[in-house]
Amino acid sequence: MARACRLQRPCPRPMHRITPYQPHPLFNTAATRRLEKAAAATLPPHTLMQRAGLAVAQLAQALAPHARTVWIACGPGNNGGDGLEAAMHLQRSGRKVVVTWLGQPDTAPADAKASWQRARDAGVAWADTAPDDLDANDLCIDALLGIGVSSSPGSAARAPDARLQACLQALNHSPAPVLAVDLPSGLDADTGQFAAGLTPDTAPHPHYLLRQRTPPPRHTLSLLTLKPGLFTAAGRDAAGQVWLDDLGVEPGHEPPNAWLSGPALPAPRAHASHKGSYGDVAVVGGEGLAARGMGMAGAALLAASAALYSGAGRVLVALLDDGHLQLDLQQPELMLRRFDELALEQLTVVCGCGGGQAIAHVLPEVIARAARLVLDADALNTIATQAALHALVVARGQHGQPTVITPHPLEAARLLGLTTAEVQADRLNAAQQLADQFNCVAVLKGSGTVIAAPDRAPAINPTGNARLAAAGTGDVLAGMVGAHLAAGASALRAASEAVYQHGQAADVWPAGLALTASALARRVGG
Repeated sequence: MARACRLQRPCPRPMHRITPYQPHPLFNTAATRRLEKAAAATLPPHTLMQRAGLAVAQLAQALAPHARTVWIACGPGNNGGDGLEAAMHLQRSGRKVVVTWLGQPDTAPADAKASWQRARDAGVAWADTAPDDLDANDLCIDALLGIGVSSSPGSAARAPDARLQACLQALNHSPAPVLAVDLPSGLDADTGQFAAGLTPDTAPHPHYLLRQRTPPPRHTLSLLTLKPGLFTAAGRDAAGQVWLDDLGVEPGHEPPNAWLSGPALPAPRAHASHKGSYGDVAVVGGEGLAARGMGMAGAALLAASAALYSGAGRVLVALLDDGHLQLDLQQPELMLRRFDELALEQLTVVCGCGGGQAIAHVLPEVIARAARLVLDADALNTIATQAALHALVVARGQHGQPTVITPHPLEAARLLGLTTAEVQADRLNAAQQLADQFNCVAVLKGSGTVIAAPDRAPAINPTGNARLAAAGTGDVLAGMVGAHLAAGASALRAASEAVYQHGQAADVWPAGLALTASALARRVGG
């Protein structure tokens, strides 16, 4: 970082790796451009690009200190200029640098043209295509497009020209690690989806099949700000490990558009506490086998188990199975009750897990009376078809009754009257719509789960992985949210902390142990 100081760069916060262990503000494209414009107006010409190029070069050196060749694919705009500036630094440090530049000096932005000249003067090698001898010991740098793309339905599909397409294919199939400058090319900074025409080919490349077991590592150096799209939808896979360099620019009065969640604060239990100190959770769901030949009691029992292991004082289970199950021999702590015996006004209710069609008979009463409420699965599907139930959920917020809904993308689509693809196209916006329309906290599950509340910037959860793609893990999450609510957390805090811990449990799961929902439920409290 000493080199940065010689460039007269303020260093309030050096480049750092983004981890799940602390929260971070996120800024969308419009906010980032405002910050960039304001900073550029107060700095000498080319300063931001010089700082960006230096940061890219420093990270490249750290990631691949013994790289034989560094290939840098540079677009015609300022993202390409960042790559050209990095090429100059890497060449001067003694690296073999090969640059494919899709721009021209007479049409390039002024900053990019200046960096091109600096790279040329440093003796950088130029090539029309990627070197054909790259291997795992080399490094590729993606400086093609940056934040200049959009995945919104109204945006015209971008048909890459032949050279851009060749660069994208070379980056996607390279046996060498890839460092993306600001964003993986084609990724929308706001949504985490790829723009039309720029979605990478994910088919396994022969390099992966013949030479190594897994694709090479991917890294992204986000410049100036962290972008929401790096942490949700396709962004998590595309970005790999994310780093941030703020280029010495403080956000000032620019408010974040979203947040990357951090861990919950420790909450040690007082010695002078008792089971009543941590609240009662009642799980209502689990349609019986006799109803339609599709018994779903297991979903309700998973939610109840998760509530139990997440620290609820007592867990009651009201199965919609006509009283066939009277005791869970594996978990005798769970207290089975008839629904009509539940004192809903005193309980945190988790409703819907495995509820099937039977949930419709009890749902109006649950929504109207429950002191605190988590709505999941079949409860959400039923609400999506009945405007009166929607109105009851909205009224809970008006009366100050905490409510959390936990849909997956298909359930969210039903609630909003959209398609699943439309929900996934802009997950932050969809989650915020749910929170606003239902006047409650909304948890939109998926890669980069989004937690939204009315009149608040949404949050993206940084934990979790594909091992959670197993039956019942959503029921476990619902039970965890219920336990946090019962212990006295606000709806937003309960949802955020439960989602974080749910994903964290999967992140630390032993590699050789299958992750099942029942095993997950027993580990979430630990």
